[in-house]
Amino acid sequence: MITADSVVENGSRHFGRFARTPREANPADEFRGVRRLFEDWRTKEWAGFTLGHPELFSSMIVQDAKYLASSEMYVFDRATGSLSQWAGSMSPRRLTLPADILRSRVRFADEKKGHRIGYDFADERIVITIEIAAQAEGPAVTGRLELDPSRASAPLVVSSRLPGGGRMYTNKIVFPASGSLRVGGREYAFDPARDFAILDEHKSHLPYRTRWVWGTFALPHDGGFLGANFAHRPHTPGEEEESAIWTPTGVEPLSDITFTPQGEDRLSPWRIRSADGRLDVTFSPQGRKDVNVNFVVAALRYFQMYGTYTGTVNGIDIGTVGGVCEDFAARL
Repeated sequence: MITADSVVENGSRHFGRFARTPREANPADEFRGVRRLFEDWRTKEWAGFTLGHPELFSSMIVQDAKYLASSEMYVFDRATGSLSQWAGSMSPRRLTLPADILRSRVRFADEKKGHRIGYDFADERIVITIEIAAQAEGPAVTGRLELDPSRASAPLVVSSRLPGGGRMYTNKIVFPASGSLRVGGREYAFDPARDFAILDEHKSHLPYRTRWVWGTFALPHDGGFLGANFAHRPHTPGEEEESAIWTPTGVEPLSDITFTPQGEDRLSPWRIRSADGRLDVTFSPQGRKDVNVNFVVAALRYFQMYGTYTGTVNGIDIGTVGGVCEDFAARL
């Protein structure tokens, strides 16, 4: 496990698994001059959260593709089956995703659409603020969620080489969540003994043609969290993968993940397993969010499904727990 406080030290990048989230995660620091400008342009950055709550499925993201900054959020009410979605965009010059995210502020604001999301990270508390005006696919949404770093899971932090000269950095943590989220006239109260938010931070130079399948879930267990983050993508032999299991005492690496749809319907269940059997779950979608964007030389096609997981993690029956599963393909 790497214990360095920076992803890049003295012009050399660390590759492998980190014991903690580094204070400096700017992959472009590996380079100088024109090469640094190019690497910074090719590095796609985002910070988002998947929310865990018994009455909804919800995710939000703020992302900097360098030619465009954007934000998306959705909330699916599990009782009514209603899906609300919101999206905004802004100049990338106005968005900064910091190198030390856990001690920084992130602000996204599309004033034309009234789409504002903020993340305030500090050692003692993380605050998510949401203020989005009604849009075509969703009513107004407001919220303030407070996350407790003192009771968070172990961080899942990986820096690795990708085929075709790409490089990936990701930082994922599960936090207990309190506060509330109001969608139209419906308010959801968050209980930190039950509810949580999973941080997903990326700073990655992805290959021009990029493809992955990914999923995640978590649940409170034995004073901490039990859960998993798992992915299948083109892989460089010998490099660490981002797949892992969260336990109340740490984070355990996983590898060789298979995703097997159990039918041809767009909402068919998926069987997901690790080669060693420590992850063996079935994901049953309740809905999905599709994104299709084509800029000719750049394109994005993905769908994120939200639903429930059943099965076992490290031989422990997880019952029925909410989570997401995503199929992503792009030319970036």
